[in-house]
Amino acid sequence: MQLFYAPDLEPPVHTLDEEESRHCIRVLRLGRGDWIHLTDGRGNLYRAEIIEADPRRCTVRVVETQSEFERMPYRLVMAVAPTKNPDRFEWFLEKATEVGVTRIIPLETAHSERRSFKPQRGEKVITAAMKQSLKAYRPELSPLTAFREAVAEPFEGRSLIAHCEAAHSARGKRFLPRTIRPGESVRIFIGPEGDFSPEEIDLALAHGFEEITLGAQRLRTETAAVAATVMTATVNGPAE
Repeated sequence: MQLFYAPDLEPPVHTLDEEESRHCIRVLRLGRGDWIHLTDGRGNLYRAEIIEADPRRCTVRVVETQSEFERMPYRLVMAVAPTKNPDRFEWFLEKATEVGVTRIIPLETAHSERRSFKPQRGEKVITAAMKQSLKAYRPELSPLTAFREAVAEPFEGRSLIAHCEAAHSARGKRFLPRTIRPGESVRIFIGPEGDFSPEEIDLALAHGFEEITLGAQRLRTETAAVAATVMTATVNGPAE
C-alpha cells in the first residue's frame, strides 16, 4: 500500500501538493487508473484512483473512506528534552511515530543540552514515519516548552516522570510496565542526559506526577524515550 499525506483532503476529488505529486508520478511511476491510499492524519484513510497523472498536480478521486483507521486504544504524550545532537532526537520522533504516540512535547529543562528547537525538520520526520508505518493518525509536535509550564498543563490521565535519582516520594519509583493500565491516558516526562534537577522532580510531584523507572539500565535520553513508548504500547497490545 502506498500512503500519501493530504491534511486538507475533502472527498471526492483532491489534488496532491507538488511534493507528493512528484513522488507519486516521478518516483513511484504511477499513472492514470492506478490506486493509492491517502490520510489526513486525523484517522481517515482514503482509497483513491489517479485521474490526472501530472507530476506537479496529481489529481485523484476518492472511492472509499475508513474513519478511525487503526486508532490506538490509549493516549500517550511524550515530553522529552531535545538532545545536543539533533539527529538523535529526530530518531526518537521517527520511532515514536512508528510505535504509536499521540503528542510529543520537546522540553526545556534546567540541564538541557539544547535550548532551541526548530520544528520544521521534526514535522517532516514525523510525516515520513507516519506514511512509512501506514498510520492514519499523525502525532502532534508541540513547540519547545519550559518544564515548569509543561508540568502545570492540565491533563486527564496519569502523569509520570522518569529520573535516575533515588525516589523523592514515600510511594517510591515503580517500573513503568507494572504501573500503567491498558487503555488509560498517560504522559511521560523524560529528561536530558544530565537528568532532571531535584527541584524539577519535586515540582512534578507537587503537580501530581508519579515517579517511574525504566529498569536497571542507564539509558540515553532518546533510548529512554523510545523504551517508554514501546513499553506503553506493549501494555496496550492485543490480548493473547
